[in-house]
Amino acid sequence: MLEQLLIFTRGGLILWSCKELINALKGSPIDNLIQSCLLEERSSAASYNYDGPGAAYTLKWTFHNELGLVFVAVYQRILHLLYVDELLAMVKREFSEIYDPKRTVYNDFDETFRQLRKEAEARAEGLKKSKQVSKPLSNGKKQGQVQKTGFEGGNMKKSEGASANDGGDGDNRKGGKLENGHSNGNRVDIGGSKVNGSVNSVENKSSNGGAFDVNKLQKLRTKGGKKTETVVSKGSKVEPKKKVTKKNRVWDDSPRQEKLDFTDSVGENGDHIEVVAADHGESMMDKEEILSSESESEEDEEVGKDSKPETKKKGWFSSMFQSIAGKANLEKSDLEPALKALKDRLMTKNVAEEIAEKLCESVAASLEGKKLASFTRVSSTVQAAMEEALVRILTPRRSIDILRDVHVAKEQGKPYVVVFVGVNGVGKSTNLAKVAYWLQQHKVSVMMAACDTFRSGAVEQLRTHARRLQIPIFEKGYEKDPAVVAKEAIQEATRNGSDVVLVDTAGRMQDNEPLMRALSKLISLNKPDLVLFVGEALVGNDAVDQLSKFDQKLADLSSSPSARLIDGILLTKFDTIDDKVGAALSMVYISGAPVMFVGCGQSYTDLKKLNVKSIVKTLLK
Repeated sequence: MLEQLLIFTRGGLILWSCKELINALKGSPIDNLIQSCLLEERSSAASYNYDGPGAAYTLKWTFHNELGLVFVAVYQRILHLLYVDELLAMVKREFSEIYDPKRTVYNDFDETFRQLRKEAEARAEGLKKSKQVSKPLSNGKKQGQVQKTGFEGGNMKKSEGASANDGGDGDNRKGGKLENGHSNGNRVDIGGSKVNGSVNSVENKSSNGGAFDVNKLQKLRTKGGKKTETVVSKGSKVEPKKKVTKKNRVWDDSPRQEKLDFTDSVGENGDHIEVVAADHGESMMDKEEILSSESESEEDEEVGKDSKPETKKKGWFSSMFQSIAGKANLEKSDLEPALKALKDRLMTKNVAEEIAEKLCESVAASLEGKKLASFTRVSSTVQAAMEEALVRILTPRRSIDILRDVHVAKEQGKPYVVVFVGVNGVGKSTNLAKVAYWLQQHKVSVMMAACDTFRSGAVEQLRTHARRLQIPIFEKGYEKDPAVVAKEAIQEATRNGSDVVLVDTAGRMQDNEPLMRALSKLISLNKPDLVLFVGEALVGNDAVDQLSKFDQKLADLSSSPSARLIDGILLTKFDTIDDKVGAALSMVYISGAPVMFVGCGQSYTDLKKLNVKSIVKTLLK
């Protein structure tokens, strides 16, 4: 049974809904569809599943891009209604005929919808009955095919016996046929030993006579070597290579250079030496990045070059006339050349293939049926739509002001807890120290928690950063439960009055279930304020696999009913990728979490915000 059908504008104004089912919905499936699917350019998906309190719905939708309307149908997921797609198409066609931008109430559409719904249900029922009539039998053949194979009324057992005896003695004889008419595949009785013998004899002949002899091959190689030697000897005389002699190191009495080891943990007498925190400068997080303005005409020319198939296909005059006079409605065939060029461009910028394809499908769904404006090319229209989509995806949907959240937690009398998670070797500890340095510059007291009790040297690495930054560190050594260590660290920070606790965790691959279970336990037990995924900007398709599996494992292994997933992303090694910035788009698209920090160097100041306009411009350049 259909739960609800809704018609609203892209601006959010509800024009019509089914009055009979207005109170049937539980939760807010329409709002979740808009936030999780339509606003994040996932409108090319076939359906959307909503899980709410006591409800499990499936939502399907369609657009009327020329009028700016959205049609959404909601039904129980367990029902699998077959007529919803057809009903949406019929409602879209009928409602577009009576739509008036000045009207906001369409009570006269109720009766039309009832008729359309009955018609769609009747067609689905007829289709279902026709499928039941042509349902295949257990042996994989339809009823019409059964009569052709000799099952004509009569006794079924006799027919089966007859079909089994077609190949000789039925199943008693090897090499006969089975009941379904296929051969048994084991024809040993028909001269089996002779056939095998002949095959073996052929194989033996080929292996003995036809294969290369190793001794002959070695002789050929030696002969070839002699020939080459004689040719070289006959030619000009080759001068012998001069022996390179290593220069002796010159030791002088110059003073020794300063020690480059910054740990300074133990002095000559075994005493611990206190390291004075050095001022490394202002963090790049507080500096505004200036985006150089370049002419957009070059980008349009490039898109025009990429969409040559469109020009060749339609001709110069037709494409020029279309750009001047405009076109009634854009069709999918008009968009395909420009979308293909954009997809290839995104993939060259390290965007995952499936995400680039979904983005292009979503842009096509938002443009199909729209009227092309005068003096506008299809390629420029597609690029403008893609630019809007990318900006909408990369722009955070919630506040990412950590300093404000820290002060809110401080007013509540508790520390703000951040957990750093990610795969091996992405730079969690290093970028944790960068975040600590940035927080220090804003007069925020920070404490580090060494919860990587798995990797050797992890505690010492974090201890070195803590000494250089003059930040307290909570550690319990190795082979301890990281969830318990994090809990004790938070309790210690509460007693000492620390504002922020930065929890360092062990690197783990997304398929390592024991370590993922330990991470899920740490998050569910301590309930941090921010779960930060640290990922490399170098990865392409692997970014999708990492983030999706991290979220899936955290959801599956969580002990609480409301699982805690990844809240934000810290993108590392951003200074090594040049214009291959597609990993940022892939990570945000697959997880819905914003990029909160970008690591772009090896010093404590090399941490900055993500410039959305710069990323979008680089992706489409």
